[in-house]
Order: sequence, then structure tokens, then C-alpha cells
Amino acid sequence: MNRDARLVEKPTVLVVDDTPDNLVLMTDLLKDKYTVKIANNGERAVRIASTGTVPDIILLDVMMPVMDGYEACRQLKSKPETKDIPVIFLTAKSEIADEIKGFELGAVDYITKPISPPILKARLQTHLELKNFRDFLKDKNALLEKEVQERTRDVVAIQEATVLALTSLAETRDNETGNHIIRTQRYVEVLARALKDHPKFNNVLNDDQSISLIVKSAPLHDIGKVGIPDNILLKKDRLTEAEFNLMKTHTILGRNAILSAEERLGVTMPFLNFAREITYCHHERWDGTGYPNGLAGEDIPVSGRLMAIADVYDALISRRVYKEGLSHEKAVEIILEGNGSHFDPDMINAFAGITSEFLQISTEVADT
Repeated sequence: MNRDARLVEKPTVLVVDDTPDNLVLMTDLLKDKYTVKIANNGERAVRIASTGTVPDIILLDVMMPVMDGYEACRQLKSKPETKDIPVIFLTAKSEIADEIKGFELGAVDYITKPISPPILKARLQTHLELKNFRDFLKDKNALLEKEVQERTRDVVAIQEATVLALTSLAETRDNETGNHIIRTQRYVEVLARALKDHPKFNNVLNDDQSISLIVKSAPLHDIGKVGIPDNILLKKDRLTEAEFNLMKTHTILGRNAILSAEERLGVTMPFLNFAREITYCHHERWDGTGYPNGLAGEDIPVSGRLMAIADVYDALISRRVYKEGLSHEKAVEIILEGNGSHFDPDMINAFAGITSEFLQISTEVADT
């Protein structure tokens, strides 16, 4: 039964006392305004509260045989289904230490016997109103959380749609296929996850969210090729030195496009930061002989180093108009030979252990 439906009914009060006369007295006192349930010991009270309709509030005697009120309260507060029920202790024990113990166990109030009916009714009404307000806030928070989740999904969908649109635009100008984009994205993911627990990469690959952002950014690695002239981008023969130098600028063009987007947005986001790193640095080499800046070693961003292995592996196995694709085994051999020269040695060690996953991806997402 939902909260709104219960608000139109009488609130349910569970009265717990081992004295039958007290149970009768409390029932007569409360029955006009409340639905009254009774229990003659703490053990039975916990069982009643945990099954069926959950009471709105519990009036709990302290001194009872079998299970006293303190232990009953402790058990009620330890169960998810009963931990939020307000508990008011009813007892002849009036020492401050007794009250402190009750509050430490989670009780909301402490009424000493003999009970004053006006005080009892006033305390009940106050704590039920507080409970209703807490329930209202809990419902509101749940709605807000749901709305945040929906908006987060919208943002993620916009990110993914933007990446797909941009990569599709790049594909229309390049002689590589859309499957290259998908394969390299998946290579990056399996390699990143293989390195997740490596202490050297813990500051970047420290959680699933960071890896997810890198993976989502990976398809943008060649977005700068949209700015390369067709006579170079689609040339079937080997490029001249001048043409190759112009081709190299696709890393700068891609980085600048993402920088421009960040400036227009006025914010820097991890997603765009990874996209900029990958676009700009995936042709850098571990020994400093890559481009566009000749970065070396750990000066190359982790995301760029991941993309370098994924991109080279796929380039080696893929057939192009100017070359035949190599076998998986030969591609792996060439990648491993690049250990410490082209590629990060720690990443190559991880790659060596997951080459079968690269093969599986290349088979599942093969070019047609």
C-alpha cells in the first residue's frame, strides 16, 4: 500500500506491554483515532512489525520478560523494513541513563509511567506528523533521483549521438570502414580493463566511469581527417613526404575542433578531455619519434597510448586499396616488436596476455 493511500486511513499504532491491563487501557485510549495492534512481549512485537502492514509508530514498554524493550528496539532498527518506524519507550524507569540508552538505540521519545493520556496523544501526533514529513521528503528525493538519472541518460545519449554523427561524417571521407571505428573502440576497452589494477595507471584507469569515457571518446581519434584534401586522403598509392606531412595534420585539426567546442561550451569535461588527448596523441611513439609533437614515454597521455596500440593493430590486419591485411599472428608479432620503441612496455605486457580478445573482436566485427 502506498503512502498516500495510508494517509486517508487511521495510522497504525503497535502497543507492546507484558501487562494485559495496560494493553486494554492503551487500546481504549487510542482506538478512536488509531488502528491499534498489540503485543505482550518484545519478540512478538518484532514479528508483528516485520510482517503484513508495517505500523506507523510503536509504543514500547522497556521491562518485559523474554525480550525487553531495548533489545526489541535494537532488532527493529537493524531490519530494513522496520528501521524507520518511530519508537516511543513507555517505562517506569526514569533515570537519565535509561533515557540515553533508549535514544542511542534509535527511539524518538521516552514517556514515563504512569501515562498521562493528553501527553501521550500529543506526543503520538507530533511524531506521526514528523514521520509523514520524512516520508514526504523521501518520496520527493526518490522522484528527484529518478529525474537526475533520466537527465543523465539524456546527456549520455547526446554524447553518444554526437560521437556517432562526427564519426559518420569522417567515414564519408575516409577509405576506412565504420567497422574500424567499432573494432578500435573495443580494443581500447579490453586493453584499458586489463590495465585497470596496474599501479602505474591507477590515477587514470581508476574506475569504470573513466574507462567508459575513454572508450566513448575513442571513435573520435581520426575526426581531423575531415580536413584533409581528398587527393591525399583517398590516394591509392604511397604518399609523398609532403603529402604525408599534410596527412599528419589531422591530429592537430581534430584537437583544434574539440578545443573550439570546449571554448564555446565554456567548460572542460572529462569526456572532451579524453577525446582531445586521443585525437592529438594517438600517433605519438614511446621513443619520441611520433607526431605531431614528438612526445616520449609518460608524457604521452594514457588514452593516447591505448589508442596507438588499438589503431596500429587494426591497421595491420585490415585490407585497404593499397595493401592486403596481415594475419592476426603477424600483427601481434609486429606490435610486440614495438615494445619500448613505438609502444608503452607495460601496455604491451598487458596486450600480450589478451591477444585472443583482440582476435575475437576482429572476427566478430570484420569488414564485409
